[in-house]
Amino acid sequence: MGGQVSIDENVHVVIVGGGFGGIAAAQHLKHHGVPFMLIDVLDAFHHNVAALRASVQAGFAKQTFIPYKETFGLNFIQGRVMQINTETQTVVLDNGKQVRYSHLILCTGTSGHFPGKHNSVDTYQSAIKKYEDFVKVIQEANTVVVVGGGTTGTEMAAEIRTEFTDKKVILIHPHEEVADPDLLPSVKEQAKQVLLEKGVELLLGQKVTNLDELELNVFRKGMVVKTNKNEQVTADLVICCTGNKINSEAYRSSLTASMAESGALKVNQHLQVEGFDNVYAVGDCANLDEPKLAYHAGLHAAVAATNIINSLTGKCLTSYRTGNVTMLIAMGKDAGVGQFNGYKLPRFLVTKGKSQSLLLWKSWREMGQKAPN
Repeated sequence: MGGQVSIDENVHVVIVGGGFGGIAAAQHLKHHGVPFMLIDVLDAFHHNVAALRASVQAGFAKQTFIPYKETFGLNFIQGRVMQINTETQTVVLDNGKQVRYSHLILCTGTSGHFPGKHNSVDTYQSAIKKYEDFVKVIQEANTVVVVGGGTTGTEMAAEIRTEFTDKKVILIHPHEEVADPDLLPSVKEQAKQVLLEKGVELLLGQKVTNLDELELNVFRKGMVVKTNKNEQVTADLVICCTGNKINSEAYRSSLTASMAESGALKVNQHLQVEGFDNVYAVGDCANLDEPKLAYHAGLHAAVAATNIINSLTGKCLTSYRTGNVTMLIAMGKDAGVGQFNGYKLPRFLVTKGKSQSLLLWKSWREMGQKAPN
């Protein structure tokens, strides 16, 4: 294949995490004929940008999981990386298996609550069933409380009211503004207006105080949700959309000195982890001052994979710089808000560009597979 490079037999790149950054790095290395192994807890890429739509629309979840084996064959193994030994240059999986690396790309992403995230070791068939079962839970509930009004909570509340206009949906958020804090104030206000137009009830500036006592993601009549402003709401279903954390489990014990307070890894301009010239961090686990976006993870991956190839062929390493920042919030299939490079975008553009398709076509194309009907 054109673009392949002459590689030493000792070269073996290990990619930990098969999210947007992981598959982009794997495709780059595959194209250039560089030996690699992709490791992920799931046996399929999860296009989690569409996870919330899969929570409300029956039959949709199967479009959001794309099997790794079909694309990467023997260059994929399923498992959870429990430890990295930087002296022996091996990663250790939860089943005890060890995989040697000459270069390591960490794309571990963030972990958080279902349905926004799916972080357990699982088959994609069973993950699809989990989403299909959750659609039935939402169908059964009359009153749904969404805890947390960041981007995930905002999208979740909007998706439920778009699909089920008869349901009472209450969004509880500790701040007065909803959606991503990095958005323009006018875009956050627009997101709030879309929620109100869709009939979502907002309890802003309030924090849920009894979250630990509540059963999440199950149908239970008469659950009482309490806030720090002495409000009480009775719900049949509580969905938590807070508390996403950097997924540092794989490297916490071995790369502690290179970690920032958030759990992300400190990197230089080449995306090499501080203290290592053969370990790279990509996506959410790279400690970069920019919005955490799937798009950025793909850009990081290209830089990390290119730098591995450049280091093998004696070329200069490339540097990463944040380029144009596009932030889009899908608020059901018929609405969306967003901005490009600090400028608010018209709602119809976001709806057409993201909300309708959730960019699923792009992931299926990049994985070289055909989406199911």
